Amino acid sequence: MSEVEQVELLHGAPVSESRGQRVVHPDRAQYITVLKKLLDEGYVMCSDLTAVDYLTHPGRDLPAGVAAERFELVLNLTSITTRDRMRVRVQIPEGDAVIASAFDLWPGTEAMEREVFDMFGIRFDGHPDLTRILMPEDWDGHPLRKDYEIGRIPVQFKGAHS
Repeated sequence: MSEVEQVELLHGAPVSESRGQRVVHPDRAQYITVLKKLLDEGYVMCSDLTAVDYLTHPGRDLPAGVAAERFELVLNLTSITTRDRMRVRVQIPEGDAVIASAFDLWPGTEAMEREVFDMFGIRFDGHPDLTRILMPEDWDGHPLRKDYEIGRIPVQFKGAHS
């Protein structure tokens, strides 16, 4: 690659390829704008929204100009008419783990965003009910963070002798 490498852009965000699939890398400021444009282009289905904690594995392939952060939000979008898939990867810093909610664009992301909040502690601005979905409301911490202390939760079975 040359020193003056040209990075492909889609709606102002860098694009890469992973296993034959296009991946767009908007920053948090571009996130909702890029999602709206992808929706307008026919990516009407958000089949998955999740996060990754790269605390113990900071190295990963990112396009030039995209700074790696501890957390990464990942969405998988599908165009039903063209059968195209698009992955969206957004870097989220540990010290400000907040991003806009995609709920207004794809209401089906409601539970997925709650799960990411519950497991990773990433907050979604504008989410209609950002509460825990898997862990009890009074649970301390976020179990899928790499720095979450491994512990043991005693399990008691109904009717079992203790």
